[in-house]
This record gives sequence, C-alpha cells and structure tokens, in this order.
Amino acid sequence: QSESQAVVGRVGESTVLGCDLLDAQEARPPLYVIEWVRFGFVLPIFIKFGLYSPRVDPEYIGRVRIEEGASLRIDLLRTEDQGWYECRVLFLDRHTTDADFQNGTWIHLTVNAPPTFLETPPAFVEVRDRDALSLTCTAVGNPQPVVIWKRSDLAVQSGGTVQVRNGTLSIAVVERASAGTYTCHASSKEGTITHTTRVLVQGPPIIVVPPQNITVNISQDAFLACQAKAYPGNLTYTWFQGSSNVFHLSHLQARVRVLVDGSLLLERTTPDDAGKYTCVPSNGLWKPPSASAFVTVLYPAQVTTMLPETHLPKGMQGVIHCPTRANPPLLSVSWTRDGRPLELDKLPGWSMRPDGTIVIATGNDDALGVYRCTPYNSYGTAGDPALCVPVFQDPPAFTVRPKEEYFQEVGRELVIPCTARGDPPPTVTWLKVGSAGKSGAQVDGNSSLVFRPLVKEQHGVWECMATNQVASVSTTTAVHVLGTSPHAVTNVSVLPLLLAANISWEPGFDGGYFQRFSVWYTPLVKHPPQAHRDWVSLSVPVGAQHLLVENLQPDMSYQFSVLAQNKLGSGPFSQIVTSVPRGFPVTTVPPEPPAMTMRVFLSPPQALTANETVRGVLLQWEPPAQFSVALSGYALELRQDKGGWEVLDRSIPSAKTQVLVPGLIKDTFYEFRLVAFAGSYISDPSNTVNVSTAGMEVYPSRTQLPELLPQPVLAGVIGGICFLSVAVIFSTMAACIMNRRRAARIQKRR
Repeated sequence: QSESQAVVGRVGESTVLGCDLLDAQEARPPLYVIEWVRFGFVLPIFIKFGLYSPRVDPEYIGRVRIEEGASLRIDLLRTEDQGWYECRVLFLDRHTTDADFQNGTWIHLTVNAPPTFLETPPAFVEVRDRDALSLTCTAVGNPQPVVIWKRSDLAVQSGGTVQVRNGTLSIAVVERASAGTYTCHASSKEGTITHTTRVLVQGPPIIVVPPQNITVNISQDAFLACQAKAYPGNLTYTWFQGSSNVFHLSHLQARVRVLVDGSLLLERTTPDDAGKYTCVPSNGLWKPPSASAFVTVLYPAQVTTMLPETHLPKGMQGVIHCPTRANPPLLSVSWTRDGRPLELDKLPGWSMRPDGTIVIATGNDDALGVYRCTPYNSYGTAGDPALCVPVFQDPPAFTVRPKEEYFQEVGRELVIPCTARGDPPPTVTWLKVGSAGKSGAQVDGNSSLVFRPLVKEQHGVWECMATNQVASVSTTTAVHVLGTSPHAVTNVSVLPLLLAANISWEPGFDGGYFQRFSVWYTPLVKHPPQAHRDWVSLSVPVGAQHLLVENLQPDMSYQFSVLAQNKLGSGPFSQIVTSVPRGFPVTTVPPEPPAMTMRVFLSPPQALTANETVRGVLLQWEPPAQFSVALSGYALELRQDKGGWEVLDRSIPSAKTQVLVPGLIKDTFYEFRLVAFAGSYISDPSNTVNVSTAGMEVYPSRTQLPELLPQPVLAGVIGGICFLSVAVIFSTMAACIMNRRRAARIQKRR
C-alpha cells in the first residue's frame, strides 16, 4: 500500500476514485471480485464479480459504476458522500495467500458544496420600540461558510445593545434607529448567498417637520406645518390652542383646517387667534409626541370691554381704566371729558399710568363727566372710543377698630371687634398674617374675631379687611397669648470660626414669662459607630442671643439648633443649621506685602433718642456721618444705676436705625449708648440717652427681679429676710417681758 490519496469533487458533479490493481488490457475472462469499502460502513458499498450485476449500497444506487479497471465513478455527488474509500480485489485463479488478495490505497473524497441556508428570519419583522429583537441566520456548505450581518453595506459589529454571534443578530433594546434593512451573508470559497430582512419598529410618531413661530397681520392667513413619520403609519393630527382643541373653540371652528399632511391653516386671523398652538400626531401607540409654535397677530390698538359706569370712592384716590389690547405694544391713550380733551396738567394730583389708566387724586364732583378713551400703537387705532361715566360711592370706613395689641391668657375667650360702613356696605374679613387659614378662629355676626378658647397657635398679627365695590381698607392688631411655653426662635445663623462656631438667633415670643435659651449641637458622621448620636446642649447666659461653641473638630459638619424654655416648659426646636468649623491652615503663607497706610474713617452713630412705648423703650438713631468701609452692624450698650457698661445686643444689622428694648425693671435708671463697627474697626460711642422706668408700665407687667436672680441667691435672700423677721419678733417679745418685770418690781417697792 502506498500513502493515501485525496480526491475533490463538487456537489452535483462526478468524480473517479482511482484503483490500479487490475490491468485494463488483460484479455482473459475476469476471475476476481472487486470491492469498494467506505470507512464506517459495515458492508462494501460496491461488489462486482465477473459478468454478474454488481451489488450496490442503497445510498449509491444509480450513481456508481466501474471504469478503467477497478476505478469507481460516482455521479451526482452529495455532501454526505464525503469520506474515506478503499479498493479491494480478490483474485480467484491465484493459489498463494499473498497473491489472491490485494488492497488498494485509501482515498479521501472531499465533496465541496456552495453555501445554503438552513434557517433564515422572515422577510419582514415587526418589533415594538424598546423591545428585544433576535435575527438568526444558519447556513451549511463545504467548506463551512462564514455568516455575517450587514446593514447599508456595512458589517454589523457587536457593541452596546447589539450582539452578533454564530450567525444570530441580537438587539437588547430596539430603538427607532434600529429600523431598516439587514442582510445575512453566508460566504465560502464555493460562493456567497444572501438573505435580506426588513425590520419595522412599531412606536409612536416622530415629528420630522415641527411648526415654527409665525407673525401675521390681522385678517391674513396663518400656516403652521407639522409632519410626522411612524410605523404603523395610520397617523391622525390634533391641534390645540393653549389646552383646547381648535375645533372646540367657537371663534376658530369656521376658520381653521387641518390639512392631509398634518399642517394647520388659520384663515382671516383675528387678535383672539394669537397664542400657542400645539400639534399632536398619533398612531394609537403609547404617548404621542407634541410640538408647539406661537402665532403672533399684529393689529391696531383697540379697547376691549369697558363698563359704562366706573365706581370710584368718595374722598379717596380713584382710577378710571381704559382696558386695551395692542400688538405692537401700546404707545399712548388719549382721553376726553364731556367731548373736550382731558388736560391732566391743569388738574392737580391727576396723572396717567403707562397703560392709559387715569389716576384721580380725590374723588369728588370735580371729577364728574363723560369720559372717552382712544388707544394708539404703531398700527394706529381701531374701533370707536370707549365711553365711561364715573359714579362716586362711599368707600369702607372703620367705625370700630381693634386695639393695637391684645394680651390674653391661653384657654380664655378673646373677642376683637372690627366693624365698617360704606356704600355699598362693605364685607369684613379676618386673616392671620403669614397663615393660610384662620387657625381655629371664628367671625361672629358683628364681624368680630372670636377666639374660643384662645390657643398658642393663634398668637401673631391679624388683619381686618373691609371691602366694597369701590375700595378696600385694612387694619392690623397683634394677639399675644400669655401663659404658654415659648415660641421657636427664628433667623438662626452659624458663623464658622477656627475650631469653633458662633450661633446667633432672634428670640420668639416668650409666652408671657422670662425665657432662657440653650444651644444644641451634634457632629454629622457618614458611618457612625452607633446607631444614634447624642446631642450636646449648652446653656446660654441670661439676656444673650448668641453663643460661642468651642472645641469643635475641624473640617467636620455639625448640626446646630436652639431651644427656648420658660417656667411652663420648652418651646419647639428651631430649624437645624449645618456648618463646618475652620481648621488650621496647612498651606505656606506667602510673605506679606509691604504695609500700606490706609486711614479708616468710622464716626459714631448720631442722634440717639429714646421713646417710651407700651412694649418697652424704642431707641432710634442716625447712621454714622463718615465711614470709609462698609458698615457691619451696631452694638447696643447699657448700664444700670451708674454701674459698669454691659453689651445688650452686639448683632444689630447695619440697615436698622431703631431697636425695641423690652423687659426693663421698674423704678430703675438706665443709660444707653450705641457703637458702630465695620469689620475689625469699632467707632467711638454715640451720645448717651437716659431712661427711667419710675412710674412706667413695663411689659410684661410683672416684677422680673426674682426670675433674673439665680435660685441659690434668691433662696439666700429669702432666708435672710426670714431670719431678720424672727430676730425682730424675739427682740420685741424680750422687750415686752423686761418691761413687765420692771413694772412689777416698781409696784412691790411702793
């Protein structure tokens, strides 16, 4: 046997497997048996003996025959014919063992086949937007073909949501851009075949031509384009002006058309047609898109709707409106009264606003007449002048006003009167300033505000408003609810310092009792070792509205809150303020530039005065006459009965020129002065004002000395008084006893 041989054929064609064990020219009758064996088959696929018909395997019937000696010809090749073949010859007329049987060479038959598809996707594939898509293309051939996917003649590569593997194209999330034609290419050296699939993405429409803003003159047509594409393409277009369908608006129904391509046509535009128009195309899938544009209509100025009578308040300022509309904007409005031009310069206190409204200084008979207004813009004017006749009526006037302040204990009843008169009779309403509702208060038939019972939440400023057809007037009163816990402090601010923080605030109402403050703080840690971190509290000195919190960690966030307390309990915590104390600088400090001499002018505050009020002492002043740097604020100092000066308030804003000092002790002599500061510069003190509370009713009307004294000192004072009283009693009793004994001795001597 020699080495194996290789034969290559092609599907559908013929090939010959050579075998040279027989001499084709031998003339004697054949005395041998020819066998062709295929590896993997139990029996030979072809057996030929003499002149007998050959025995052929069923797979090869009609396709094989012997030619050129023992060579085997195979016709109509199939891919499954590929494999190993061997020729064998058994000689019947030879008697030696070595000579009566011969094997041929093993021959490997390779059957090449062009690619053919076993599996392909449909020619059209519909998939919904945001769904997944998989296209599988399987091909066979010899050699095995390579399968790739192309789109627009470019190979589809894996990446992102697209994966191509073993002939399968997968898109995890289909988008509108995924729609198109995809081609499967199966290629080998035997040829290339293709299969095309068109992917149709179902989804809501996409607006490809949105409407554009347009400006037209009155009576011209307006055209707004709107075109969309989608699959399926059963598009319907709906147009809206504002939020209303254009076909549901009476002023548009007869003049509006939606064209086949979705565009909107407005015929003979009017001023009412101006506005925002929205195109909404829909094919019934999910939420449709929309696109908007504005239609601007240019027209001459015109009066809209002017009432024939305008009600004005007697004796008060009044206005006569000229309701207009104009595009381009209004330029001017001309007025006539009783047919003659209205000359405002000859009417003291009268004026005209930019919108053409006339302001009448005082409503009286001098303002009577028939008024007509004509508006103008750059397009001129349209329509007839509007006519108006003023009618004077009595404005609301309070017959009973509430007092400036009311003080009442919590839980009791409080009635605040407020009545008004006018023509027509006014309506009286009550509203708590800064609150949406009445906070549980009621209004009785006499328009009085009734608190029954009075609760803490009703503390604050209340407004009584009287309104009729011509005017509205209002007045306010402050309701102070006594006998409650303090109200929350406000305007809490934190100034970060070096390893410290300065907390300041404005006190809330004290509930009628002396209140103390405490500052609470805690560090903020992202991953605390404990589930709960305790807050640390620090007491605030009496009378102070600020506190310096020291020994804080640098560059760590802290939360701060302020709590007010009086003898009835604690008020609510203030809002929480977060701040980060500063740490030591770690960067190299550059050398300081040469010192420059800069003279700073900061004169003291001027004209400090004091006035007694029902709430306390009101201090007023004028800002410094000279200051070369911006003011930071003021500090108020006081001393009592010629004692040492103390700082009462060091955080008065620079914009303030007055401050109220409540809670002064009765029958005491006070001195006040003010200093200004700008950054690190402090002015000299202002002039000193003297205040004596002798005979002055100080709010709240109670003695504050016991609450200002610490409890140990107060106990010592009371104990001393008690001891002194007992000593006086014992002294008196001893004197009486001695007097009696002396009287008895004198009587015995007699």
